[in-house]
Amino acid sequence: MRVIVADDAVLFREGMARILTEVGFEVTGQARSGVELVGLVRRDPPDVVITDLRMPPDFADEGLQAAAEIRSFAQDVGLMLLSQYVEVHHALRLMDEFAGAVGYLLKDRVSDLSAFANDVRRVAAGQIVIDQELVSRLVSRRRERDPLAELTDRERQVLALMAQGLTNAALAQELFVSLKTVEGYIRNVFTKLGLQPGEREHRRVLAVLKFLRQQ
Repeated sequence: MRVIVADDAVLFREGMARILTEVGFEVTGQARSGVELVGLVRRDPPDVVITDLRMPPDFADEGLQAAAEIRSFAQDVGLMLLSQYVEVHHALRLMDEFAGAVGYLLKDRVSDLSAFANDVRRVAAGQIVIDQELVSRLVSRRRERDPLAELTDRERQVLALMAQGLTNAALAQELFVSLKTVEGYIRNVFTKLGLQPGEREHRRVLAVLKFLRQQ
């Protein structure tokens, strides 16, 4: 699988490239800014772009802007954004504007090489990957003042796992319950939230995140 890495910090960028190579990825390019990243993708589109969210010149949302531009001309390229901190507004914008093949992770997650490699492959396959810390903050922040308060502890757990992109089969394995039980939990979640699951897993994730954003 071919990837391009973008980060203004040369040590992090080089370290990321080395890590990816060690776990079987082909790093076809490295960029120091959003503009440089877009140029590399135009010349030779990879399977996945892994980019810091904040980059020169302003260290605001240049990585996100670059991702949006890349998606406009290379729709099959997966987009994995990394951030030093949980920035809910950026993450929600990412989920709103991209219909799939996108991820948002804290840089700390890179330390778990196996999990990180799996997340990159999931993004390449068209799935949405959301950092667990972000999901936890969204759920806990709104638990007392919206319909999420009606969910049981197990249903909240199912919601958080759904928002991370897990399929029904993966949920059953994670929770050590049957597939039928998982389907029941999901029906309860969507009924209580007034939401209907979409035809594809990532549509279901987007629906949940949009609901959380509107509260």
